[in-house]
Amino acid sequence: MQVELRILRFDPERDTAPHWEAYTVRAEPMDRVLDLLHKVKYEQDGTLTFRRSCAHGVCGSDAMLINGRNRLACKIRVDQLGRRITVAPLPGLPVVKDLVVNMDGFFAKYRSVNPFLVTETPPPARERLQSPAERARFDDTTKCILCGACTSSCPSFWAQPGYVGPAAIVNAHRFIFDSRDEGGEERLEILADKDGVWRCRTIFNCVDACPRGINITRAILEVSSAIVERQG
Repeated sequence: MQVELRILRFDPERDTAPHWEAYTVRAEPMDRVLDLLHKVKYEQDGTLTFRRSCAHGVCGSDAMLINGRNRLACKIRVDQLGRRITVAPLPGLPVVKDLVVNMDGFFAKYRSVNPFLVTETPPPARERLQSPAERARFDDTTKCILCGACTSSCPSFWAQPGYVGPAAIVNAHRFIFDSRDEGGEERLEILADKDGVWRCRTIFNCVDACPRGINITRAILEVSSAIVERQG
């Protein structure tokens, strides 16, 4: 089948503004959008720029706006989209070139919530034990691959770039509710800020965008409830 692939292009060395370019690509129904982008780059226009690595939905590097929704190019298929496909960079983030966005601010917000295990007590002789129920408490938020699809789909983030964003809150949640962690109070203090959890308007764009199926809005509400309980 023939697919019309429209890509929002921008080369800062040549262009004053982003513009759409169309390509006709021969595709199979089970081809992924990443396959189409490779065909364009290898066979039609070698200047096309985009990120990709594992191509199996694990690294998260090829998140982009596909037919108006944030998706991983390596997971979404032609048969799910049809014969006319549009691809643009993730919204709300500075465009470096074509489909590549600057993720520095995104990762700075991620680092700001201390996304690592914090312990003050001396380590045990072998390991810090945890029951299956304790592990299940935060299992959902361990699945984040930091693709940025959730944060860049959030209208609150578009309106206020200072907002820490869904991805950072998800990764804070993963440790706040970890029974082995002792840094939860500091994280809750960070997220109680005006640019923390209170900017979430429960629009659920983040849930729709997440390629890992994380219930992000629920995680945000659980963190906000923990903040209220802590203050009360």
